[in-house]
Order: sequence, then C-alpha cells, then structure tokens
Amino acid sequence: MKKKRRITKNTSIKAGMKPGALVHVGVPVREGIRISLIKYSQEDYSEEAVETVDESLAQPYSGVKWIKAEGINAPEVIEKLGEVFGINPFVQEDIMNTGSRPKLDEYEGYIFLVAKQLAFEEGESQLSSEQISILLGKGFIISFSESESGVFDPVMRRVKGAKSLIRGMGPDYLAYAMIDTIVDNYFGLLEDIEDKVDALEEELIIRPRKTTLKDIYELKKELMLLRKSVWPLREVINGLQIGNQEFIEKGTELFLRDVYDHIVQVIDTAQLFVDIITGMLDTYLSSINNRMSEIMKVLTIFSAIFIPITFLAGVYGMNFAYMPELNQRWAYPAFWVIVLAAISSMLIVFKKRNWF
Repeated sequence: MKKKRRITKNTSIKAGMKPGALVHVGVPVREGIRISLIKYSQEDYSEEAVETVDESLAQPYSGVKWIKAEGINAPEVIEKLGEVFGINPFVQEDIMNTGSRPKLDEYEGYIFLVAKQLAFEEGESQLSSEQISILLGKGFIISFSESESGVFDPVMRRVKGAKSLIRGMGPDYLAYAMIDTIVDNYFGLLEDIEDKVDALEEELIIRPRKTTLKDIYELKKELMLLRKSVWPLREVINGLQIGNQEFIEKGTELFLRDVYDHIVQVIDTAQLFVDIITGMLDTYLSSINNRMSEIMKVLTIFSAIFIPITFLAGVYGMNFAYMPELNQRWAYPAFWVIVLAAISSMLIVFKKRNWF
C-alpha cells in the first residue's frame, strides 16, 4: 500500500517544548550534516569539506564564502553554526522545522529566507517537498537543504566557471541564482503536471475508469502543494526587491524582478490547472451519467422489444380447447414471422427517432 504523505509533518512533536528548541520536524532524509565550504572571487575558486564547525568558518574573505550544509537532522551542528555566525535561536528552529512556509526575515547582520524545492519522486505520482533555508550576510551565504538532492548543481557549475558572471558578483547574486534555480524547476514540474492533465482529460472523454476520480483528486492535491509552496515565495522576492538594501546590491534587483515575473507565471499556470481539474470533476460525473444513460437506453430498448413478444407468447401458450392455429402446420412458422416482424418494426422506429 502506497504511503500517504502527511501535510502537517508531525509538528505535534514540539508540543510543550520551549521556544527555539532544536528538534527536527519532518521525515528524516539524511542522518547528520555534510558541510562544504566554497570560496570564490573573480580570480580564484576553492572547495573543501568541513569536518568540524569552528570559528575559522567566520573568518573574513575578500570574495564570496558559501557554506553549503546538506542534511538538517543534527541539532548540535546547527547550534554550533548558530554560535559561530550569531544565528538567532528562532532561525535555527525554523531551519530544522521542514513544515515552515516560504518566508523572509531580516536580522542584525543577515537575512533569512525559506523556499521549497518540489519534484515528483521517481516512479511515484506524489510530489516530494524539500525545504531550502538560506542565510545571506555580508560576504557570505549559508544554505541548508534536507538532502543531497543536487538542487544547486547548476549553480555550482556556474561558480566553477572562471568566466561566468556569478564569479564577479556578490553573495546577493548567488542567493538570486539559488532561488532562480528552484523557480526554474517549477516549470519542469508544471510540464509534468500538464502531461498528467492531458492524459486525464483524454481518459475522461474516451472511457473513465474506476480509478479516474482518485487520480483527479491526487493531482489536485499535488497542485495545492505547489501553490502552497510558490505563493508565499512571491512575497519573499518582493521583500528582497523592496527592502534589505544593506544586503542586496542595485544590480541584483533587476534579476530579482525577473524571478518575480517567473513566480507569477508559475502561480497563474498552477491556478489554470486547478480550474481545469475542478472542471474535470464535473466532466467525470457527466461522463458517468452519460454512460449510465446509454446503458439504460439499451436496456429499455430490449425491454420494449420483448413486450410484444411476451404478449404473443402468452397468448400462444394459453390452454384453450378451440384455437384454430393449434392444428395448423403453418401456425408455428407464422408465430415467428409475426415476432420477427414486430422486432424489425420497432428497431426501425427507434432508429428513425435516434434513440440508439
């Protein structure tokens, strides 16, 4: 039996705990945390695995410093990172709570934002949701993802390219590139959903199955999850454009505006699919009713055809002593001629009236 996805993600686990308590909320994807320290500027690039979190991570660097953490199911590591970079306890709590909605918060020395990476699980019809948390400060970015999904692999390839634009920009542009990658993946998701919508529409018109209604509701739930993840992200990008001048350079605002347009496009397309699927429910019920009407029509036609036959058979089978047809050789064939004539006449009349 397919495991049902929980929307609440077991948030009741924190009931009664103090504010800011570091408890992983959600389904564990990876035990522990894998941390990489990436440094780059126009002239150089380096990447190394971080074995222990200490004060050296916070040392100044002339270029951009990206601390990439994959896996969040290690409270002690996140707490240590919080000590080194002065991360608010409530931010640490939000990093470990995978049920957090996309949002943007500003703190002294950094801004914190949350986004959702969505994808269809391989061989499954359900969407998987991965929380991405990003801290943007002066000269550094810290990113947290639930797993080693490789969502930022395209960004890594650009960072490694010596002549790429990202190498000459600041951490705010890196944050833009990360968000842009997440949003671009939404478009691929919408293409997959459109294929499913087209297949369901064709199925509804040709021959609905018993599982069709279930498939419609499942797809509607996936679209609701997509909207829940994308809609608040519009507010995040809008907040980055309007405020946070301390962390967002003027040159990056134009790129953020482009991402904002893409998010609006994703929201509009998702809403269109929701409307189509809502209409599918009416189409499904109409198809079922039409199919039932066709079945009842055929049954009614056969019933009408057998009414005169039943009548003739009833008369023919009565035990009267004086029935002249009983002693005639032609009586039996004549009976069938009358029966066939009655059937043919009724079929002709039904056909002319377009009853079938």
